[in-house]
Amino acid sequence: MLRAAYAAFNARDIDAALALMTPDVAWPKAFKGGFAHGPEEVRAYWTEQWTEINPTVEPIAFYPEDAGLVLVEVHQVVRDLAGAVLADGRVNHRFTFKNGLIQAMEV
Repeated sequence: MLRAAYAAFNARDIDAALALMTPDVAWPKAFKGGFAHGPEEVRAYWTEQWTEINPTVEPIAFYPEDAGLVLVEVHQVVRDLAGAVLADGRVNHRFTFKNGLIQAMEV
């Protein structure tokens, strides 16, 4: 499921990504600060983000943790809209699940 979520994000398929999240999802606004709560706030955040930068995130490794959490190591490349690389590195995302869907993500 997480691979599908990353693929949907990279394809800018918001509906496919949101279908993998709970109605009360908490998503970090890593680009702006704070959190988006609920699918419509996530949609608004991503839509705004993609008008300013072009990020891609490719999962490298998945690490199950206690309480059903999963830590994902990703290779993240952030480009400006002209294609220049602004950031290129590895970051960690930690996911919480509820009823088989993504309930929260932390960076």
